[in-house]
Amino acid sequence: MTTTLRGFYPVIATRDVAAGHRFYADHFGFAATFETDWYVSLHRPDAPRYELALLDHAHPTIPEGYRTAIQGGLLLNFEVEDVDAEHRRLVGEAGLTELLSLRTEAFGQRHFIVAAPDGVLIDVITTVAPTGEYADQYTPGHAPLG
Repeated sequence: MTTTLRGFYPVIATRDVAAGHRFYADHFGFAATFETDWYVSLHRPDAPRYELALLDHAHPTIPEGYRTAIQGGLLLNFEVEDVDAEHRRLVGEAGLTELLSLRTEAFGQRHFIVAAPDGVLIDVITTVAPTGEYADQYTPGHAPLG
């Protein structure tokens, strides 16, 4: 028997909790549910099941030997209704640096990538219908509709 999962969310070990908090609040609409100088728990008020937390990388709740800030290797996917509008808002208006240009991928995504202050990559995505060989690689019932 498996454990009943009551929640699941990433906790990002970061050097600057406040900067991360501002980034996710200002650009992606997250709001704090708990906040200290070393930890902030965030959720989307319009969709509270979407949660994210930021933790000071040096805090003693992290086991010794693991107290390092994220330095790449983490990509958060934010699926949105209109990626082109989000691109205009985040890159064009807010001035975030685009690390991967807006593009449509054969595997079923139109997306672009920006970075959070701590180096976490934010992949902003609208699903599209996959083409070619990718269309057959999805498990039945799980292919993006586009």
